[in-house]
Amino acid sequence: MAELGQEVVQLVWGKKPGSHGLADTIFCRWAQGSAPPRAPFLGRVVQQDIPPPPYILATRVPTPSCFPTWGFVFSESESTALEQFEGGPCAVIAPVQAFLLKKLLTCEKSTWRQCEDGIIIQIRWHSTARYIVHSKKLFLLSSNISEEEQKNILCHTLCDILDLASSDNSESYCLATWQRGKTAEETANISESPAESSCQEEQPSALAVEELGFERFHALIHKQSFTSFPDFKDAVWNQYSDWTNKFGVLLFLYSVILTKGIENIKNEIEDSTEPLIDPVYGHGSQSLINLLLTGHAVSNVWDGDRECSGMKLLGIHKQATVGFLTLMESLRYCKVGSYLKSPKFPIWILGSETHLTVFFAKDLALVAPEAPSEQARRVFQTFDPEDNGFIPDTLLEDVMKALDLVSDPEYVNLMKTKLDPEGLGIILLGPFLQEFFPEQDSKVQESFPVYHYNGLKQSNYNEKVMYVEGTAVIMGFEDPMLQTDDTPVKRCLQTKWPYVELLWTTDRSPSLN
Repeated sequence: MAELGQEVVQLVWGKKPGSHGLADTIFCRWAQGSAPPRAPFLGRVVQQDIPPPPYILATRVPTPSCFPTWGFVFSESESTALEQFEGGPCAVIAPVQAFLLKKLLTCEKSTWRQCEDGIIIQIRWHSTARYIVHSKKLFLLSSNISEEEQKNILCHTLCDILDLASSDNSESYCLATWQRGKTAEETANISESPAESSCQEEQPSALAVEELGFERFHALIHKQSFTSFPDFKDAVWNQYSDWTNKFGVLLFLYSVILTKGIENIKNEIEDSTEPLIDPVYGHGSQSLINLLLTGHAVSNVWDGDRECSGMKLLGIHKQATVGFLTLMESLRYCKVGSYLKSPKFPIWILGSETHLTVFFAKDLALVAPEAPSEQARRVFQTFDPEDNGFIPDTLLEDVMKALDLVSDPEYVNLMKTKLDPEGLGIILLGPFLQEFFPEQDSKVQESFPVYHYNGLKQSNYNEKVMYVEGTAVIMGFEDPMLQTDDTPVKRCLQTKWPYVELLWTTDRSPSLN
């Protein structure tokens, strides 16, 4: 990866990565390698300088079967839920989990069972089976899928995200992979037998994973390009052992970046000097989250582009597959647009100050096509970048044209007089919607089952990563007698459903952190 490694490293980690600018703990957290039980290491590592010499071990390196599974790892308690060991990589793991759930909810044969007329197919998860009704068909989600099914669903998910990141009208895909030949050669003298040497050549990511540092990691990966999607898909499947071992999350992140293109990302990020991963605290930027959710590394969450003091600020340009809601909106730090609030599937990334989790439901009616009033609200707000709730009356004609309303000058002037009877020179959003789109608010079910996912063990009940099930109740008004709680999860969801109440099946509400 030497020919473009520096550009990628600076884009991800900033201009001073490595031992002099990036805390070892941050890199370790993103490597997903500090929480699981560690294999005993009895050897000695030679002190590394820059450039680092090859690692020299005094004892044999454990074979891959000796290592715990790192990278993208499924929970033992919920076999379709990914685990996150420490803070940081949720910016990648949570979007992958969301797209994985999308695969499940669209009834992938490997993970869903279906039958007509309500006949339930009982499979492995007998005592606590979860059922999903969709289009008069009943679906049963197995919570004990096989390792082969886990492999298929994860690889399908990674392909979907990488395909989303691929440039428009482009069939170019890239993977960040280990330089297998180089790695095998450098470590051939370590193993105790030819069999072990062969095993290491097949799985270089198992090479002293506890001691592989920042510089050495980047020296041992390279870019692999594909112009055929079938070939690319086969490579993703063949690289499954790399995705599920230490550095698997970083290898996937780098694959997304290389597929998208470094220059394309720099052109979309608002401040190209800001890295995708904060080098001090280790959290992923909004640009990174948007890149994984939408394929575009824009820094903002509103709909469309906005002008501010002569600067063009890029936003989201079409309905996302998976949505995004943030606690920061409830604190009035930002406002998420409808393209992320109303995605194609009822799955949302929930953002707190420090972490990302996933909230999802089974009812596709929650993401029904955009109602005319919702479209009108979205278009109106694009002309109101500061979210004042009004626009200058001089922009009314532009708004009406954007909504394909009658926009003859005489009619526009008539509407100005009607919508601004006091002659203040402004058009309020409420009267505008009432005039052109009366009583066209979207209808949402009063209650529906919901689920919440948090990949951190310590944030889950009994420290088991499992989906927390509950019921969401949508009220038409605020009723103090019916308020259930005031948790961060609820405040985050209220940015989409202002009067939502949540009833969870567990003793405590799920954590947003």
